[in-house]
Amino acid sequence: MAENSDTSPAGSNQTEQAEPPRLMIQTQYIKDLSFENPRAPATLDQSQNQQRPAIAVRVDVRAQPLQDTRYEVAVQLNVDAKAGDDAVFVLELTYAGVFQLMNIPKDSLQPLLLVECPRLLFPFARRIVADATRDGGFPPLMIDPIDFVALYRQRQQQAQAAAQAATASGDHGQQTSAAN
Repeated sequence: MAENSDTSPAGSNQTEQAEPPRLMIQTQYIKDLSFENPRAPATLDQSQNQQRPAIAVRVDVRAQPLQDTRYEVAVQLNVDAKAGDDAVFVLELTYAGVFQLMNIPKDSLQPLLLVECPRLLFPFARRIVADATRDGGFPPLMIDPIDFVALYRQRQQQAQAAAQAATASGDHGQQTSAAN
């Protein structure tokens, strides 16, 4: 028995040190939803042979810390449907979730918040967009899956380009002031 009590604390220390990373969704919710149908009922009249609207979807992802291990992650979807220059409908949705992240290495935190968390939220946001457009009198808009990895990489490249531009303009400003 003495051997078991001697090895038990060491075993529990090894377990504590080797705890796996954990991601838990604590809640998810609509933070903001707006649907505008500015030309209704004219846009809803099926007897008029109307052209199919051009639909543009913009996506943004934001994350902010709430407490030590809790973060709010928000997926923002902006949808503009236009026939020529006229708006057919406009939809804005911010769908968010509170995530608890434990034992995550610091270098993995940002990709997890801006890629994996939105990937978990997206199917729910997609359904809300489909329901809102259907309830607005249009066929349900089924947004294509979003490549959050590509979105994250694009954001990283933009941040690097902005940092390089700031450095370049800062160097130029130093040269100018040094000449004065």
